[in-house]
Amino acid sequence: MKIGVPKEIKIHEYRVGLVPAGVRELVDSGHQVLVQSGAGAGIGFDDSHYQAAGASISRKVEDIFGAADLIVKVKEPQLDECKMLRSSQTLFTYLHFGSRSRADAGVAGLRRNRHRLRDRDGAGRLAAVADPMSEVAGRMAVQVGANCLQKANGGFGVLLGGVPGVAPAKVVVLGGGVSGTHAVEMAVGLRADVTVVDRSVKRLRELSSIFGSQLKTVYSTAHAIEELVRDADLVIGAVLIAGAAAPKLVTRAMVKTMKAGAVLVDIAIDQGGCFETSHPRPTRNPPMCSTG
Repeated sequence: MKIGVPKEIKIHEYRVGLVPAGVRELVDSGHQVLVQSGAGAGIGFDDSHYQAAGASISRKVEDIFGAADLIVKVKEPQLDECKMLRSSQTLFTYLHFGSRSRADAGVAGLRRNRHRLRDRDGAGRLAAVADPMSEVAGRMAVQVGANCLQKANGGFGVLLGGVPGVAPAKVVVLGGGVSGTHAVEMAVGLRADVTVVDRSVKRLRELSSIFGSQLKTVYSTAHAIEELVRDADLVIGAVLIAGAAAPKLVTRAMVKTMKAGAVLVDIAIDQGGCFETSHPRPTRNPPMCSTG
């Protein structure tokens, strides 16, 4: 099989579909790998690393799409890439059909041939392919939120863990899945006052067992979310419904009750967001909280 690895073109996307070690495994298995020049530069791999692993290097992305049977990417194909896709090709990437973006519309015609990569474990949940991305998102959400809370960045000016004599920040995590759990782990580690909200009592019990008295657990209702959001310094939306748009758990009216300088981080934005005020922003621009 001919496997193509184009350079990612989305703004501030530095990842690559295959690292040289992965290329070597595929070449050793008898496949041909075509890599666009510079595809791995953003993570420290130059063309010589890929050539040493057995890949062929092409400067033109058109050559990659034109020759490959399988295209391996990180982000959903952008509109210019969608035009190069053929119905006979297999596309291996992350797609967010719940977001209804223009790029999603561009690959809609290929959906009849797509297969959702579930690799379900014994509990029947999404596993290996999506989990690492969710883990990164959950951990980064706390890091980004803490940065936004700084007064110089427009935040309330509160330290997540507080200091002796000053209470810690109140962090609310909506969703106790993979990303939510990792957000909780980071916030608890920073000694914040952390509450997780989920509609699965079983999952709340599991999280309570893991984190003990360091974590408060609340069953998800509109009333509970309304009260928690009102008093929170940082709200992290980590809700996922596989293959569907995220539910709008935090309404515009709820956001308006929050204190000035409070921060919302919506991990579910790729699926449309779980805050009513959320909307995607180009990654070249800073985060923004809007009550408008």
